[in-house]
Amino acid sequence: MQTMQVALSRHFIPPVTGVSPNRVSFLPGKRILIKEADMTNHLKLIAGLFLLTLTLFTVHSAAAAPQAGTSNVPVTTVVTVLGPNYTAPPALGKTDVVVHTGKHREDVIGWDSAQGEKAGLELAIVIDDLSNIGNQMNDLRKFIQSQPKATSVGLFYASNGITQTVAPFSTDHDAVAKKARITIGEAGASTSIYLSLMDVMSKWHATGSRREILVIADGIDRLSGDPDSPDVTSAIERAQKAGIMIHTLYAKGGGREGRNLFRVNFGQSNLAKIADATGGESFFQGLDTPISFTPFLEQLDMVLHNQYYLTFTTARSAKKNGELRAFHVSTEQHNVEISAAREVLVPGR
Repeated sequence: MQTMQVALSRHFIPPVTGVSPNRVSFLPGKRILIKEADMTNHLKLIAGLFLLTLTLFTVHSAAAAPQAGTSNVPVTTVVTVLGPNYTAPPALGKTDVVVHTGKHREDVIGWDSAQGEKAGLELAIVIDDLSNIGNQMNDLRKFIQSQPKATSVGLFYASNGITQTVAPFSTDHDAVAKKARITIGEAGASTSIYLSLMDVMSKWHATGSRREILVIADGIDRLSGDPDSPDVTSAIERAQKAGIMIHTLYAKGGGREGRNLFRVNFGQSNLAKIADATGGESFFQGLDTPISFTPFLEQLDMVLHNQYYLTFTTARSAKKNGELRAFHVSTEQHNVEISAAREVLVPGR
């Protein structure tokens, strides 16, 4: 585009006659910068930008949308249904439940109460040997003894990133309760309670029953450090892939870290994070070990007695070994809360 410089003036200077109609000329001795008018090029530029934007939007939409003809697979997970303040909920049917993966609503094809023939539960109780637990152990024994016959309870103590099995899974609840002992406390050795959790899960084979963990610890990762401990993330991923629900009960830990309020807050945050991600409950009473475990164990008992097997269909994963996929469960029923894991394992091709 041709330009010409002429002098600026505060007043308009009429164009000189006899020049091209596409140009504006001014008297010599004045200076101003004027561009040649070329509406055709402007229109071409605007049209090009519009087409580019439209193409990018179309490509993005195609990538985000499910592929046509993608096969669906059924996925089953355990969810908890409660009323306000850990009370029994009203009855829910399959049509009352809504499942979304992203913005897509999935088809719910199964909704079975974890009662009767489906009441089977394997409950692992994992206690950090670094925790300060004394008289509260009687509360735990009573909780174990009160479990229904369909519940198999195992008792494990965590130390040095592994677990000691003091009572394998058994429906002889009295025998398991007798194995419960007070923790070592400050003399104990603990690197990461999350390594111990992964140790338990790695040895735990699926039997078709629900699998859940109650971990009693301060949640501080003394090996990898806090915040954003990679061990917490790894434990969550392993639990989600295995369909294991983790509940946490805070108990003050020993050592320097257990006295540091900064570390204690991170520990409680870790416990809350792992429970939330796996669909479990997290129990606290300030920054110290609760005087009694009973109120929290009663709430946990309400959770265990109000669970369902939820089955929905979703697009099969394109990955060979499947993938963890985020999903959300809700209901339009009033005063009802449904808790579920943040992600579920979807089978691959």
